[in-house]
Amino acid sequence: AFMSQSGALCTSILDMSRETGLGFSRFVSFGNKARLGELDFFEAWEDDPEVKAILLYLEGISDGSAFMEIGRRVAGKKPVIVIKSGTTAAGARAVSSHTGTLAGSEQAYKSALAQSGMIRAASVQEMMDLAMAVVEQPLIRGDRICVVTNAGGPGIMATDAIERQGLRLSSLSKETMRGLRGVLPPASSVLNPVDVLGDALADRYRAALEIVSQDENVDAVVVILTPQVMTQVEETAQVVLDLFQKGSLPVICCFMGGGRITLSARHLALQGVPNYPVPERAAGVLKAMADYRAWLDAPQVPPPSFQVDRSLVNHLFEKVRRGGRLEMGEFEARDILGAYLIPVPPSRLCRSWEEAVSFADQTGYPVVVKIVSPDILHKTDIGGVKTGILDPGALKDAFELVMYRANRYMPEAALLGCLVQKQVGAGREVIIGMNRDPQFGPLLMFGLGGIYVEALHDVSYRIAPVSRREARDMVQQVRSYRLLQGVRGEPPADLDALVDTLLRVSQMVVDNSELMEVDINPLVVMEEGRGVVAVDARMVLANGT
Repeated sequence: AFMSQSGALCTSILDMSRETGLGFSRFVSFGNKARLGELDFFEAWEDDPEVKAILLYLEGISDGSAFMEIGRRVAGKKPVIVIKSGTTAAGARAVSSHTGTLAGSEQAYKSALAQSGMIRAASVQEMMDLAMAVVEQPLIRGDRICVVTNAGGPGIMATDAIERQGLRLSSLSKETMRGLRGVLPPASSVLNPVDVLGDALADRYRAALEIVSQDENVDAVVVILTPQVMTQVEETAQVVLDLFQKGSLPVICCFMGGGRITLSARHLALQGVPNYPVPERAAGVLKAMADYRAWLDAPQVPPPSFQVDRSLVNHLFEKVRRGGRLEMGEFEARDILGAYLIPVPPSRLCRSWEEAVSFADQTGYPVVVKIVSPDILHKTDIGGVKTGILDPGALKDAFELVMYRANRYMPEAALLGCLVQKQVGAGREVIIGMNRDPQFGPLLMFGLGGIYVEALHDVSYRIAPVSRREARDMVQQVRSYRLLQGVRGEPPADLDALVDTLLRVSQMVVDNSELMEVDINPLVVMEEGRGVVAVDARMVLANGT
């Protein structure tokens, strides 16, 4: 079934379907959704026996929570493939003028679709590629792919494409390789990819495919054919169909060529076996199928709930608003974190260097001095932070220097004093953030922290609330995850405490809808078993009560 916010796109899809052999049971253009929209059709098609998969061209939505809730329920019963346009700034403006819909952030849509089990297509071609596979092919068991080819080059291309997608080449069993040696010429490769050689006729393909399809290490088969002089294109296509119709594995074809393979490719598609002209498209489809299967298999565990001090949080919010402000610097944000039992270092607001020394004598050195002002949120930009202070004399000098710099660079700022803070020991610096999306609500962000987050942009996103599995996936998704695991003899970071903190932030931003932005940077993750410490934070409240 297909639904679209673009009527003109519908005519193109219909025309394309005649070439691909893809059939439609339901076909709807709902435009600007004056009366009916995607949620209505999700519910209408959810249990429709004539609908094997749902395709959707989407420009924008108005109720992100309902979209995720209903979409997740429907995706649990049948594949849902979505094209979301308007992902660039110019595209978002075009969406607004076309349908009058707020486009929302690209990261929010990407996270919402993935968390809800819906398959994201980057183009109409990719949507059609995916639809041709998920409508007729069986549900893939895993991510282990076997390639059978009559050409070495395309076999290598397929291998590269499969691994780039994060899939695996099947490790064929000894019995399978022994069987292949018995039916293939000596020059053939019985490793994966299985090369049946360029002179292979249909019977050689049949022998190889029947053997590899019985291997328990194979979750799907890609059949590559290049039309050489002796190649039996039509007969080989029938071999593939015989394998598909009597087996339980997904079978994807990559018959590469033009006129000689056109009729066979169409015949395959009409019988439920998609053909893609290049290995890269086949690998992309298998990746989407494997991800969908993994989502279906993942246990749906609700997010944990922590006991927190909500009255303290409400009091702090009211205090900030009474002061005519919406932004909270570290001095106030750390109390919000404390209410959610997110560890912060021992700190005290000091109005003189004497107070600072008194506190440092109690808590111990080294300490950090930070300027405190509701008008200065980016303290390092004006030299408002001094670290590594080891004795009272250095603390007095640092206190006076930080106050001097604040007065010099921002003379209009209201200075409350300096926050003197016990310096946190060595650890890995990460960032946890949140920005409230207009459609989907709180969009959590995690990544490498400190000053590098903007430069490297090694981050992951999820819509809150998140489960423990989703929080752990956020951590494992970033490229710098290996640094947290420990490299070159370093002990691993406390990943359990990090995941727990992500879950507490997730609950915090769901509990408090007036929080528009949260930035905990850096969150220092100690070695395994020693927890985390939120060293710095800022928050922004919604405009209004």
